[in-house]
Amino acid sequence: MNNSLKKIKNKKHIFRYIILSILGLLAAFLLFSFIRHRILLAKEKNILTPPGQMIDVDGYNMHIYSIGEGDKTLVLMAASGTVCPSLDFKNLYLDLGDNYRVIVVEKFGYGYSDIVNRPRGIASILSDTRAALKGAGIEGPYILCPHSYSGLEALYWAQTYPEEVEAIIGLDMAFPEAYNYTKGGALVKPYYLFQNGLINLGIGRYFSDDTFLPEGDFLSKKEEKIYLALLNRIGNNIDVANEASKAKENAEVVSSGIKPNIPMLLFLSEKKLDGSNELWKKVSFNYTEDLNYVCYVELDCGHYIFHFEPDRITEEIDIFLQELN
Repeated sequence: MNNSLKKIKNKKHIFRYIILSILGLLAAFLLFSFIRHRILLAKEKNILTPPGQMIDVDGYNMHIYSIGEGDKTLVLMAASGTVCPSLDFKNLYLDLGDNYRVIVVEKFGYGYSDIVNRPRGIASILSDTRAALKGAGIEGPYILCPHSYSGLEALYWAQTYPEEVEAIIGLDMAFPEAYNYTKGGALVKPYYLFQNGLINLGIGRYFSDDTFLPEGDFLSKKEEKIYLALLNRIGNNIDVANEASKAKENAEVVSSGIKPNIPMLLFLSEKKLDGSNELWKKVSFNYTEDLNYVCYVELDCGHYIFHFEPDRITEEIDIFLQELN
């Protein structure tokens, strides 16, 4: 009997030792990873020089990148969580900049802009964007070119300040109804912050660069390093988390407003990774079916259409804007 009890105690002791050893190794790894991450952040700071203007908005800095000249001002608006819009849109604005003034506004928490932990209701997001443009001396009317989630901001902009919006060019943009089919609730923000926590521990640095870089071969090696440095510095931060947690609420605000009856050119992706391309088509058609001037262009590529088809997009935009004139 005593021998049996001793064996049980020994097994428990061994099991406890194994668990504590594993936890100790994990803690040591995370500490090493965190320290290494902080050292690399300090080194990477030297390559993070904003290519555009830093504009004061309520005491914080927002980054605006501008290229090209022309009678039309196109504002490129990034999808939720895009690490660096001023690099992400490069493939497109290099083409468009030949004939138009093209602006990329990096919202708080994106690219080179500050992280501020401000409310991310649709009115607050738009207020920041308009203040940044005004601060940079860039006046409307604008042709808004939203990608994905920024479609809500573009529609709200046209609803609230119709005199500032000449047209909308949707780069596989979202419409309010799409958020009836997405998951929301209390777990959205913690999910993003958990990912941000892993990034802050340096875990992302153990993955292949290709895991995080934009698809397509349009960034130089230096730009790839900048993109990854920004990802490891700001990826899925509190501003992005706040914005994502407000997606359904923002969609409801836009849905309750009057549909802006302005010219729209809508590019639609045929190959979304989550298979939602038919759903996005449906909600796009539902929203615009009673509007007067809407053109559709379907592209046989993924959701980030401007990574794959910048020439085709530019060509269609040229035709669309010539018809507007």
